[in-house]
Amino acid sequence: MANLIALTPCDGLLPISEGSMELREVALERCVSVAPFEGKQKAASDALKAQVSAGLPAVNRRSGAVTWFGHGTWMLAGDVSLHGLAAVTDQSDAWAVVSIAGAGVEDVLARLVPVDLRPSAFKTNHVAKTMLGHMSVTITRTGPAAFEIMAMRSMAATLVHELQVAMRGVALRA
Repeated sequence: MANLIALTPCDGLLPISEGSMELREVALERCVSVAPFEGKQKAASDALKAQVSAGLPAVNRRSGAVTWFGHGTWMLAGDVSLHGLAAVTDQSDAWAVVSIAGAGVEDVLARLVPVDLRPSAFKTNHVAKTMLGHMSVTITRTGPAAFEIMAMRSMAATLVHELQVAMRGVALRA
């Protein structure tokens, strides 16, 4: 019988440092999507506030462990019970999540992402569904020079490669 070992999406790929920037994996123990049923968005948001201290944030925003994820859907890092209020689907193994931080990180992302991620336009807890190279990603600003990027698990190696190449280019310019 095979001895199966669970591996994270970026196992063996991260962490990576280039100049003052660092790319690390964000390991999610549990991740679920939340899609409120018609007419139940406020009730679902209130239930989330009671359970995880954060309701459903506005479009393109994150609040606590809850991230807007697109048309009527939010992603929650953790677990929740919303019986009768929302469809809750386990997404734990579906996503690769990385954090990229350090001086020059906006320059790295400017090479790859067609969105203005400068602090004046994209503040902490702002979220964008966009493309990074040819991959569909969700980007959240988590601090002054820090972002979290979610891509499909199958794209983990490509995500890391694209970010590392751009990081190296920015670091060499410095």
